[in-house]
Amino acid sequence: MKELKNILLIVAMLLPLVGYPQKESNDVRTGNRHYNNKKYTEAEIEYRKALVKNNKSFEANYNLGNALFKQGKYSEALQQYKSAIPFAGNNKQKAASEFHNIGNTLIGENKIQEAIDAYKTALKNKPEDNDTRYNLAYAQMLLKKQQQENKDNKDKQDKGNDQQQKQPKNEPDKDKKQEQPQPQQPQMSKENAQQILEALQQDEKDTQDKAKKAQIQGRKKAEKDW
Repeated sequence: MKELKNILLIVAMLLPLVGYPQKESNDVRTGNRHYNNKKYTEAEIEYRKALVKNNKSFEANYNLGNALFKQGKYSEALQQYKSAIPFAGNNKQKAASEFHNIGNTLIGENKIQEAIDAYKTALKNKPEDNDTRYNLAYAQMLLKKQQQENKDNKDKQDKGNDQQQKQPKNEPDKDKKQEQPQPQQPQMSKENAQQILEALQQDEKDTQDKAKKAQIQGRKKAEKDW
């Protein structure tokens, strides 16, 4: 829709040119009648017939470009206009119309800088053409707007990248003490356990024997004292 809006605002030189009295002229004239009646598909067919008879016809190439342009086939129209350039000869009027419409098709394809160059070439051939001058000014305005939009988008993207870089990263807490691995308990064999148990029992027996001896000695002393 944006490209269509741009096309509607430019001035197009789309009047069909009348061919010279050559073998393709009847087809060109029939194509012109269809074109003037807004039957652009039928006009396209007639202009192609004319090119079959004479593919070096400026009028057939140029008018076919116009018919394609009217159908919104901007890429095909551009190629057709370019095909007509070598056959314009030294006719500056033809060259001016040719490059004017080349500029129009480039606007349709959103190739603004290339359109500006085409309009400038058209003005070199016809400096007094106000329609081309208007289209050139309009294309320059579109280019300035396009460049500003690209700059705004870039600034927005750069700002987003800066904010993303400033966000804290999810790093592990350095203050947290790392859990120390617990030392493994030494394994005890059944034989070692039995030895320890016997040693404890022997200690207990020795302690009881000492206690009994102490009691006997106490009694003896008491009897002696008594």
